[in-house]
Amino acid sequence: MEATIVSSCKIKNNAVWVNGIEMKVDKSSDPVLFLTDLYKHINLSYPKFFKMDSLCKLGVLAAELAIRNNSQFENYQKEKVAIIFSNHASSIETDRNHVKTIADKSQYFPSPAIFVYTLPNIVIGEIAIKHKLTGENAFFVTEKFDEKLMHTYVSLALQSNHTTAAICGWVNVDGNDFEAVVYCVEKTKFNQDKEGFNKLHHPEVIQQLYN
Repeated sequence: MEATIVSSCKIKNNAVWVNGIEMKVDKSSDPVLFLTDLYKHINLSYPKFFKMDSLCKLGVLAAELAIRNNSQFENYQKEKVAIIFSNHASSIETDRNHVKTIADKSQYFPSPAIFVYTLPNIVIGEIAIKHKLTGENAFFVTEKFDEKLMHTYVSLALQSNHTTAAICGWVNVDGNDFEAVVYCVEKTKFNQDKEGFNKLHHPEVIQQLYN
């Protein structure tokens, strides 16, 4: 299945690249504060953002920038847009915070607001809710970024009549290590002469986006 990557966003080390071009943003030394500053910088108006854990905030912001820079996104049938993500640390950062609320039996106050984020695929749900997407979704936990897995799974999804586009990527949070690479793929034949951000959906190209 030939397909085309039509937009991308990378967030790493408190820096942001959209379609391969670095954005001018304030680089706070604290990655959590950086996400809030980025939210304000891109004029995102979504109050639910502030209730999310760091993994979801990172994924929502990266997806938002990839979607905003995909000129065809509004033309997609929302029920035919898949979301396929992966990471290494699962929901470890929120898991740690959850453990803190239950470690002391005399002060046992588990927080539902924290517990709800103790699954990594919640980030998919947050993106789906914000953009009203109801297509296929999957979240893989792998030792490292696996461009072949992502390419294979997305290609298989695009072979179905139920999927015409996909939001794909890697979103990982572990301590102060925040890293996201999110890209949009269309079920369209690749045209190397097309203007703008336009790349063949291929494992080597996906690895280049990650690097």
